[in-house]
Amino acid sequence: MVLCGSDHDRLFFLLVRAGLIMEAFSMRNISRRTLLTGIAVGAGAGATGLLAGRALADGPDIGRPLLFRSPTLAPFVDELPMLDRVSGSRIAIDAVSSSHSFHRDLPPGATLAYGDGYLDPVITAHRGQPTEIRFRNRSGAHPFAPDIDTSLHGLSERDRVEIPMSLHLHGGVTPPASDGHPELISRPGQGMTYRFPNRQEAGMLWYHDHAMAITRLNVYAGLAGIYELRDEFDTGEAGNPLGLPSGEFDLPLVLQEKIVNSDGSQSIRSTPAVPQGRWEGGAVGDVGVVNGKIWPETRVARGLYRLRLLNAASFSVWDLSFSNGMVFWVVGMEGGLLDAPATTTRVRLAPGERADLLVDFALLDPGATVELRNTEDAAPQAAQIGAVRMPVFLRFRAGAVRGFPGPVPATLRGGTGQPHAMGPVPAPQVVRNVSLSQPSDLRLPPSIMSLNNLRFHSDDIEMPRQGTVEQWNIVNATADPHPVHLHLVTFRILGRQAINTLAMCAREPQPPLGIKWTPDPDPFVVEPLRGPEPWETGFKDTVVCDPNSVTRIVIRFPTAEELGFDPDATFTTDLIQGIDGHGTATHHDHPGTRTLQGYVWHCHILDHEDHDMMLKYRTVT
Repeated sequence: MVLCGSDHDRLFFLLVRAGLIMEAFSMRNISRRTLLTGIAVGAGAGATGLLAGRALADGPDIGRPLLFRSPTLAPFVDELPMLDRVSGSRIAIDAVSSSHSFHRDLPPGATLAYGDGYLDPVITAHRGQPTEIRFRNRSGAHPFAPDIDTSLHGLSERDRVEIPMSLHLHGGVTPPASDGHPELISRPGQGMTYRFPNRQEAGMLWYHDHAMAITRLNVYAGLAGIYELRDEFDTGEAGNPLGLPSGEFDLPLVLQEKIVNSDGSQSIRSTPAVPQGRWEGGAVGDVGVVNGKIWPETRVARGLYRLRLLNAASFSVWDLSFSNGMVFWVVGMEGGLLDAPATTTRVRLAPGERADLLVDFALLDPGATVELRNTEDAAPQAAQIGAVRMPVFLRFRAGAVRGFPGPVPATLRGGTGQPHAMGPVPAPQVVRNVSLSQPSDLRLPPSIMSLNNLRFHSDDIEMPRQGTVEQWNIVNATADPHPVHLHLVTFRILGRQAINTLAMCAREPQPPLGIKWTPDPDPFVVEPLRGPEPWETGFKDTVVCDPNSVTRIVIRFPTAEELGFDPDATFTTDLIQGIDGHGTATHHDHPGTRTLQGYVWHCHILDHEDHDMMLKYRTVT
C-alpha cells in the first residue's frame, strides 16, 4: 500500500494488481520507483537470493525479465589498484573523457576521470594549510549521453555533448562559492578555482561531481576521488602520536556497485522497463567494484591495517563484514576520529558514508584468504523485480611477512598527543521536523522523490541561525532507506525510532507537491529511541534514515567568526571562467549571471538527489 501518495497512484496500482504491469507503465513516463511500488502491491514479497559471486548474461535476464545483468566474470583475478596521491597548496584537476577496464576479461570502456586514472588522484591536505584546486572541464561527449533525461531541471540536448560539472568536497567545511553548488557549473573549456580552508579536524573526505540533475551520471562515469585531511595528531606518517598504521598499511578503498556490459562499457540502467533517457530512480549493481576493479584481490602482510572505506555507490546500503566473522575496530567516521575504537564484526555504510577501520590480518595463517562481504539485501522495492544482494567486494590474501604490529590504541581522543574528546551531545535550542517522501503523482511525469514535499527551487527553505544548536527529526515516510547529507556541517546522531507511517499520513495527509509537509513524528512512534550504532557515535555528515522511521540528529551551525568566512555570503555564476589552450583563465564566458546563496542538503542516493530530493538551506544571523 502507498502510505503517502495521490489518488492517481491508486488507479495505477489497480492496473498492476490486475496483472497489467507494462500497460500501467506505458500509460505515462513513470519512473522505476513508481513501477516497483506497484509491483510490491500486486506481487507481495519477492525473492532476494544471493548472487553467488557472479553475474548472468548480458541484457535482460530471462529469469528476471525486468533486469539488465552483467556478463559472467570470475572473481579475484585482478589485483587491487593502489590509488595515486598528490599534495600541495595548489593542485590542478582536469576532468577528462577517458577509458578504463574494470576486469581482466573486459576491454576498456568509456569513463570520465579527474586526471590520468579512474578514481585518481587521492588528494592529501593538512589542517591549517589551505588547498587551492584549479579545476578545468576538458571532457568530450558524455559516456551516458543517451541516458540523459532532458526533462529534468532544464537539461537539454547540449548536455549530451557539453557536460556540465561542479566539483564538491564532501565533508569539507567550505565557503559557499567553493562548495560545488549544483547550479554553479563548468562546461567544457571552462573551469574555476576552488578554495578549501582545511580548518577542520583530520578525516577522510571525498570529492565528486555535483552538477544539477546529472550528478548520478557524472559520478557513476568516474568523477569521484578521495581527499585525505591530516593534522598534527593523525599525521599519516610512521610514528604518528595515535599509533595508527601508515604508509603501505593505510589503504583507501572506494567501494562501488555497477552493471557492466561485455564490451567493457558501464550501464547506468538496471531495467528495460524504464525507457532509455528517462530517470530511473536508482540502479542496483550486480558486481562489486573496489578502486576501479571488479572483485579484486590484494596481498596483505600479517599485521594491523588501516582500511578507509568509502561507499561511493549511487544507490545501495551495505552491511559489511569479513567472511570469517573476525572482529575489527572502527576508529572514525566522516567527521574524524571516535573517542575510542569501537569493537565490532560489522559496519553498515550508506552512499556517501565513510568508515575508518583497523583490521588485524595477523589472525590469518600465511596463504589464507578472507573476503570483505555485504549481507544487506537489495532495497525492498528493487527486490520486487528481482534485484538481489551483491555479496562480495574483495579478497585479502595473507603473506608470510609480518606487518605493522600494533597495538590497537585504547583511546583516540582526550589523552596526551590526542585531539580533544568529543564531549556529550549538546542540548538543542531548536527542534525542526523535516521529511523524506515520494509524492508519486501520475500527472507529474516522471515520478519524483522529495524533501519536505518540495522541489529544489522552492524558496520555503530551512534557515537555521549561526551559532545555534538544532535537533532535526528526519521523518522517512518511504519504504526504502535514504542517506541524508548536509553540506557545511557535521552532526551527532541521537537515535532512530520506527513510526506508524499510515497513521501519521491519515492524521497529517500529504498535500500536493510544492506545499511544505513536515509532519510531527512524535505521536506516531512505536518503539523507544534506539541509540546510534557503536561506530556512529562520532561526528557525521551523512546519516542513513531507515524506512518508516524518524532519525534524530543534533547539529551546531557555526558562525562566520568561527569559520573564517561568511557561510551566508552571496556569489554569482560569473565565477566560472574560460580556459585557454595553455590552461590559463580567460574572460568570463558563462551565459548570464545569477546570484546564488547558501548550501544544500539532500539524499545521497544520487538518482534521488537529481530528481528531486535536494533542497537549499541558509545559515543566517
